[in-house]
Amino acid sequence: MKIMLAYDGSRNARLALDQTMQMFQKNAPTLVLVGVAENPRDSSGANEELFQEEYEGLKGHLKEGVEAAVEKGFDAEFLIAEGDARKLLLQATHKERPDLLVIARHSHEPDPSFIAKSLNALFDEFDYMTFGSVSSFLARRAECPLLILPTGESASQE
Repeated sequence: MKIMLAYDGSRNARLALDQTMQMFQKNAPTLVLVGVAENPRDSSGANEELFQEEYEGLKGHLKEGVEAAVEKGFDAEFLIAEGDARKLLLQATHKERPDLLVIARHSHEPDPSFIAKSLNALFDEFDYMTFGSVSSFLARRAECPLLILPTGESASQE
């Protein structure tokens, strides 16, 4: 069995990796972590430097994710692509033919303050009512089963 996981090192991506490993620990499938670095909108030298920093950071997150999976007894590898996340994740499913594609809602590390947690909880409620652009795109087009994992504190406590 092969499971592909969209992974960017964010809090939700790490939760999705942990949840996936918990759900499938008895089967120990091959995990393929896929990261996509968005291309800069213009080709100025400053944007190229920022893109290279983002690319290297993403590559580091992918390596850490693979290492975490290997420590838990999974075979794991990563793919990194440059461009539109929606289209490149779809292309990766065509190329790799996974048995399951796992994605989590995109997030940034939340601020640990009470106000930030409260606002995050409020926005998470709205998130449950709708899919994000990547989730929606893949739900309509992926030719393999798609698992969209929830966000928020409740997901990490289950």
